[in-house]
Amino acid sequence: MALFLAGVATFAMLYSTQALLPLLSQEFGAGESTAAWTVSAATGALALAVLPLSMLSERWRHRPSGRGGGRRTVMTASLAVAVVVGLLVPFAPSIGVLVALRAAQGAALAGLPASAMAYLAEEVRPKALVAAVGLFVAGNSIGGMSGRIISGWIAQEWGWRWAVGAIGLIALVCAALFRVLLPAPRRGRAAGAGRSGGAPARGTSPAGAEAAVDARALVRAVRDHLANPLLRRLYAIGALFMMVFGGSYTVIAYRLSDAPFSLPQGLIGSVFVIYLVGTGSSAAAGRLVNRLGRRGALYLAAGTTAAGLLVSLADSLPAVLLGLVLITAGFFAGHAVASSAVSRTAQHGRAQASALYQSGYYIGSSAGSALGAIAFRAAGWSGMVALGLLAVAGVAVITLLGTRAARRHQVGGPAPSAH
Repeated sequence: MALFLAGVATFAMLYSTQALLPLLSQEFGAGESTAAWTVSAATGALALAVLPLSMLSERWRHRPSGRGGGRRTVMTASLAVAVVVGLLVPFAPSIGVLVALRAAQGAALAGLPASAMAYLAEEVRPKALVAAVGLFVAGNSIGGMSGRIISGWIAQEWGWRWAVGAIGLIALVCAALFRVLLPAPRRGRAAGAGRSGGAPARGTSPAGAEAAVDARALVRAVRDHLANPLLRRLYAIGALFMMVFGGSYTVIAYRLSDAPFSLPQGLIGSVFVIYLVGTGSSAAAGRLVNRLGRRGALYLAAGTTAAGLLVSLADSLPAVLLGLVLITAGFFAGHAVASSAVSRTAQHGRAQASALYQSGYYIGSSAGSALGAIAFRAAGWSGMVALGLLAVAGVAVITLLGTRAARRHQVGGPAPSAH
């Protein structure tokens, strides 16, 4: 429940300006591609900060958690700093200051995804890991949905500044509850799971373990993960899925505010109730993997996303909404499958493995928001759909190449330990 609340707070803050982009364009006289940087800056900064903070999380994982050490400290501090910055965002005097504050907020938020996946991998039984990750991802979807809906209706009545301030207050409550509800790690499992390349031998004291996990060992773990072709494919898949999703939801507000729809801000924000579909599809990811296998589940997620993009091309509000439903379902299912595969595949340095996935994931979000806004400005919604279809095709190709590589590996030697 604690990580569910953390997911709510993280995504409510991270995308707090996404539904408000038309209002930002009006107030600051900024074009779509400029206003979109209030989203891209936050996700891009998170992508850059997640790996260093994961290293900090890994170094501290042996500290006594009863006094707030380890991954708990990183996650709690991350939310606290992000909330403080979020409460300053409504006072931004210009689009440049707003983008800078959003970048700072994104960097602060990086501590949570940098630690959460590794925390779950260490504390949850392997058979329950996909379901646990799905619950965390469900918190992400509910946070993203509720933040946009609430901000949309508040902005319609009182403007975007009050809307973003309200999101900051909601995140403050979630962060406080997270700190109270998060259980301390079980030391036996935390000490044995996710050990980095420089982890000490069995029997080493916690203090000695902390000293042994130095910067060189962590860098070596990162290098090992990047040398693993399966992990590289998973990182690319996460980035491409997020490029479609981030780009679509960044520019949809512009499409719905323009003719032939011309929806008011409150209704535009309400469109994000579709995020509830992501809650269901991410939670169902484990069942999809059990029935279809990991590759089959990824193919299904990619196909669902592509279908949503094509359906959304129609100049009909029901068709656009159905398209968003399919895009959302496909994205969250694909994300849950890929992210849980990273945690299971990494044999050591799980915090770094998860952090690399998160970096690629948020690079995809940042690129999708920026490129999606450019494509929309150049060719309307059709430009965004073309960009999305290219990304989905990339997911399918990477999955196919991974399947062929696995078959060659099985013919030439022992099968990989995780798929």
